[in-house]
Amino acid sequence: MRGAWYVVAAVAIAAGACKKGKAGGAGDPGGGGPMGMPVEVAVARTDTVRDEIAATGQIEAVQSIDLRPEVDGRIVEILIREGQEVEQGTPLFKVDDAQLRAQVAQLEAQRDLAQQALARAKDLAQQNASSTADLEKAEAEARSAQAQYDLQRIRLDRTTVRAPFTGAVGQRYVSLGDYVTNSTKLVSLHTVNPQRAAFQVPERFARDLKPGQEVSFRVAAIAGRDFTGQVDFVDPVVQLPGRTILVKARVPNAARLLQPGMFIEAHLVTAVRPKAIIIPEEAVVPAEGANAVWVVVEGKANRRQVELGVRTPGFVEVTKGVNPGEQVVVGGLELLAPGAPVMPRVVERKAQQAAPPR
Repeated sequence: MRGAWYVVAAVAIAAGACKKGKAGGAGDPGGGGPMGMPVEVAVARTDTVRDEIAATGQIEAVQSIDLRPEVDGRIVEILIREGQEVEQGTPLFKVDDAQLRAQVAQLEAQRDLAQQALARAKDLAQQNASSTADLEKAEAEARSAQAQYDLQRIRLDRTTVRAPFTGAVGQRYVSLGDYVTNSTKLVSLHTVNPQRAAFQVPERFARDLKPGQEVSFRVAAIAGRDFTGQVDFVDPVVQLPGRTILVKARVPNAARLLQPGMFIEAHLVTAVRPKAIIIPEEAVVPAEGANAVWVVVEGKANRRQVELGVRTPGFVEVTKGVNPGEQVVVGGLELLAPGAPVMPRVVERKAQQAAPPR
């Protein structure tokens, strides 16, 4: 009897369950239709996006030269030390000028004599005591004497080698007492502030390059420090064999941290879009050779093809297919089908710090 009672009770419970299922719908105790699939969604937002070109290069001085003397002679004074910063016009070397000073004194005397002869010729001409030809000859001799004096005076001044621009003195190639000619290297001179960041860009970006664009870069030798500059030169010629374009940007260097030859990793900003639409990258799925996302509209999943732009760590720009504020599925999208009811739960995705190269 006890076993028969258990059988009757089980049948009654099963019958009640069948009636309840018919009244409320399968799996929905509220009677409002099938329950939606739980999914995680993120809200498409607007943010500032930059198109960047990644490249490697090096630091260069804006101006860099090897100084040579303009007058032959023996070095009698070295007025600077290696590594010193100098202003434009600062004396750097002195070449022996004893012979030139004597020649200048001789020419000065000849100039004075020619001017005196010219003065006498003018007096005689006024008194009609000399011909016009004599006066013209005296004037020519006076001008010639003055020109010879000026020329030798210039040579005397150039026995002092001066800095042609403000910069830092580099390696010195001569010592005190060396005899130098106009082909002898004396010392190198390099500008310090500003410096230049030079790098090569593939030719496919040729139309994106123009002066004034912002460049940010890091230097391998200076960890954790970002530098910025502006493009001031874009080479009009594509260089072979790599088919690249040389780009140079001027960079402030007030702290004297940047030195010529340093290796850099640069990012050139070619465009800025302040109202770009951004979604998490895990929302994008391949679809028939294109990209698509699942968008929740009125509680149902709809698949849309999208066009993508710039990628940053964890996020991607959508240029077509999604509007700001719409919910895109980022979790649970593997089992979705077009028109399937869903139960969305909004989650936050935080942007990472570093941006990858374009």
